[in-house]
Amino acid sequence: MSTETQEDGDDLEERVSNFLRRNFPQIQMHGGSAAIQNIDRETGEVTIMLGGACSGCGISPMTIQAIKSRMVKEIPEIEKVNADTGMGGGGGGMSPSFPGETSDDGDDEGPQAPF
Repeated sequence: MSTETQEDGDDLEERVSNFLRRNFPQIQMHGGSAAIQNIDRETGEVTIMLGGACSGCGISPMTIQAIKSRMVKEIPEIEKVNADTGMGGGGGGMSPSFPGETSDDGDDEGPQAPF
């Protein structure tokens, strides 16, 4: 697992960055940030960390879900997106809840994105 820095990797990283800027300007508009942590070209996995105001934001799970579902559709080389705010990940933080939502299946893809 490595961040590609070769010619193809740079292009892929640039496309991922452009995807985030183009599709999710609200991240920056609301004081958040999105950083590419890792791109594994062999497995097609990309890891994105949302920071700034996204950490602890109640709609971050929806933003993460939207990133995950859209990125794999728009960038063919990406097969899986790992995105987090750094608040979850076993740190014992609170999980957001939404009316009518159930989250007992363990497959946490987050709530349905409104956008």
